[in-house]
Amino acid sequence: MATTWDNCTGGLLRLPSGRTVRGRGLRDGSPAGPTPDFGLYLLGKEPPTVEWDSRWVRWRDFWLPADRADAADAFREVWTRAQTQRVEVACGGGKGRTGTALACLAVMDGVPAGEAVAYVRAHYSPKAVEMPWQRRYVERFT
Repeated sequence: MATTWDNCTGGLLRLPSGRTVRGRGLRDGSPAGPTPDFGLYLLGKEPPTVEWDSRWVRWRDFWLPADRADAADAFREVWTRAQTQRVEVACGGGKGRTGTALACLAVMDGVPAGEAVAYVRAHYSPKAVEMPWQRRYVERFT
């Protein structure tokens, strides 16, 4: 049985395929409503334990993932799970690293790499993908 996010969920990004992913900043605390089935956490240090399945990608604030192959594998897992599960992607503030990851998911979902940052800014947050090297990372993501 599918347990995807409700359309009124805060921080929701709907990909062209219809998959939904919630982006958020961990500093904002847990939002009200249902919990995720899976979370991807993009932080420089290991995140606190959560009650749902999760994965951590080491990724310092304002930078790029420490292990790009691991990040790409994590994005594939998020994209696959988002078909039938409530999935969230989160970093400290929910904009730079989270926006970059969401833009990579958009590329995986068929958005041209050169348009993915604009897509995420239009459909998730105008402040998503903060640094020029994060934008280049998305443009080169395959």
